[in-house]
Amino acid sequence: MAASSAASLTGASASDLLRSSTSGFSGVPLRTLGRSHLFLKKRDFTVASKLRKVKKNEYPWPDNPDPNVKGGVLSHLSHFKPLKEKPKPVTLEFEKPLVDLQKKIIDVRKMANETGLDFSDQILSLESKYQQALKDLYTHLTPIQRVNIARHPNRPTFLDHIFNITEKFVELHGDRAGYDDPAIVTGIGTIDGKRYMFIGHQKGRNTKENIQRNFGMPTPHGYRKALRLMKYADHHRFPIVTFIDTPGAYADLKSEELGQGEAIAHNLRTMFGLKVPVLSIVIGEGGSGGALAIGCANKLLMLENAVFYVASPEACAAILWKSAKAAPKAAEKLKITANELCRLQVADGVIPEPLGGAHADPSWTSQQIKIAINETMDELSKLNTEDLLQHRHDKFRKIGGFQEGIPIDPKKKINMKKRDIPVARRIPDAELEAEVQKLKQKILETKGSSAEPPRLDLDDMIKKLKKEVDHEYSEAIKAVGLTDRLSKLKEEVTKANSQNQFIDPLLKDKIEKLKAEFDQGLSAAPNYGKLQSKLEMLKELSKVKHMSETKNEAATLKQELKTIFDDVLNNPRIKENYETLKAEIQSVGASSPSDLDDELKKKIIEFNKEVDLQLANALKSAGLDVKYVKAKPRDGRDESSLSEYESKIEELNKDIEKEIEYSVNSSDVKSKIELLKLEVAKAGDTPDVDSNNRIAALVQQIKQSLVETVDSSRLKEKYENVVSKVSSENGSLKAEDPAGDSPANEEFTAKVGANRNFS
Repeated sequence: MAASSAASLTGASASDLLRSSTSGFSGVPLRTLGRSHLFLKKRDFTVASKLRKVKKNEYPWPDNPDPNVKGGVLSHLSHFKPLKEKPKPVTLEFEKPLVDLQKKIIDVRKMANETGLDFSDQILSLESKYQQALKDLYTHLTPIQRVNIARHPNRPTFLDHIFNITEKFVELHGDRAGYDDPAIVTGIGTIDGKRYMFIGHQKGRNTKENIQRNFGMPTPHGYRKALRLMKYADHHRFPIVTFIDTPGAYADLKSEELGQGEAIAHNLRTMFGLKVPVLSIVIGEGGSGGALAIGCANKLLMLENAVFYVASPEACAAILWKSAKAAPKAAEKLKITANELCRLQVADGVIPEPLGGAHADPSWTSQQIKIAINETMDELSKLNTEDLLQHRHDKFRKIGGFQEGIPIDPKKKINMKKRDIPVARRIPDAELEAEVQKLKQKILETKGSSAEPPRLDLDDMIKKLKKEVDHEYSEAIKAVGLTDRLSKLKEEVTKANSQNQFIDPLLKDKIEKLKAEFDQGLSAAPNYGKLQSKLEMLKELSKVKHMSETKNEAATLKQELKTIFDDVLNNPRIKENYETLKAEIQSVGASSPSDLDDELKKKIIEFNKEVDLQLANALKSAGLDVKYVKAKPRDGRDESSLSEYESKIEELNKDIEKEIEYSVNSSDVKSKIELLKLEVAKAGDTPDVDSNNRIAALVQQIKQSLVETVDSSRLKEKYENVVSKVSSENGSLKAEDPAGDSPANEEFTAKVGANRNFS
């Protein structure tokens, strides 16, 4: 019996044998068992086996595929099957005029069939009109219309394109953590014999599929599945092609708990380190981080009507304009279409679509994608690993970069939308003069009173006059014939500024020559009289404004000084010392300073020094540069000594000014000042860090030269003489060591800042 059993097993292939070390059986031919049950017992262990007849498939790909197999040759390799019912046509809002034309064509054909009359000319005319309308519509689509096309329910999905462009495709499932997100599909396929790893967002083709695919919005499991297959492709050196078509990552509570942000971030980091070529194609809408998680590629291509955005137009409109109705405006401002993103160097190419969108001819669209994949991969395959990584890094580093101040290429200006600049209304000269005279009258009325000049009217009039003066200068430049030369010179200066270099002396010489030529020919300009008149009015009003500002500053500072003096003199300690001294003077019965003894005089001098020191410190703490503080004699005492000291100080100041002027006119300091002027002119209103550093260095060098000049032995000697004479008479109070003999209840004059006196 054993021999016959052994003989019956002869010729059984290895794939037909059930090998089980657990059951203890080896080499049992399943074909010989058929549908019979096998119950064998060994060591109290029972094994039951049953065969079920199914359709045999040669896995993974059949050698001789039958083209008549329902659902396609590869249908057994994927859950993705052709729809049993053809999807219903969906008409977008802006396509309704085309639908009306289609209805007319159908009605005419129906009439021709019913009546038997020849309407071929009318049909051809309507069809021609329809094709022209279709072309006009789809070649001038607005951004929001492209968004609607990208979201079209019948638009081909990732798997539609995959089965159109690949000869073989096997879908791979799971993130190896127990989950398989159907919103992201991954698999290995071949195009023209070359293997690729395909990863893409998968939307549904109807409501049932959309629910199953979660409307193409992946959970963290989907991104981790994509990450696993990216690493797999990197290990086996398969180029990676990703298809982006998602409104964004799924943002429910469960996804956040499972680490949606971490999954996306992990994908971003890993994709920048992949050592194989990576190509991303946006076939529908690419929303925010959900799209970018499989979009960090060497090249990003987009279908003609695809969109790629950081926030949907509706979300952007709700944030900025508080209404989703502003979505068309938001779509235009976001720059989310393929052509705009190529211009901004975010996308690297546009794949054409047929008129009517990809859903009008899915097969043709898929073939265009196939051509783009082959061309791009041929280009990227020539790069070695290091260059490939650097290429991917550089692509993302340059996104968003721009440089101001560089003139735009005229070729690029052709397609740029011109900004509508509002034209300012020119004020007639007579009206302008009348307004200035009226303002002058108001100023004269307020001059005699304590009221201030009308500040707002004054500022507005000065602005108007400045605009008028600028206009007159422009007209004068045109009249002299220097417009072209001035424009070229401006371009040269702008170019020099953009290159962050010192202004060339030759360029400076050009500026000076042009200025001299303009000054020489200005008097011959037809509008010279108007220009002079407006300049005079501007100077006059500017002077009034300056005087008003100075007056206000003086009044403010005077009030501040008065407050400081009151605070010092009302100091409890000062008041206590003053009352004590006053009581001592009254107790000795002195009627004049000569009646006081030396000790009491010394106390009075010490008290005066303390008061002066408190005043000087208070002024310094208020940010005022104290020159000196002196007492005003109240009883007719001679001020000749004070005048003498002032004259000596004035003489010393003049000597210092002469030395500084001599130093400034020296070749070394003069050249540094010229360089400083050029740097300041070059930096403009918004200097960068390098310009600030150069300006600060030049200022420091000039200051050092001036300090060395002032620090000469001759000036030092004069200064020491003046200080010693003033100190010997106790008549002045210096900021460093204030001292004086003026009583605390006398009036003071503080010399503050740039020789400004406030009583």
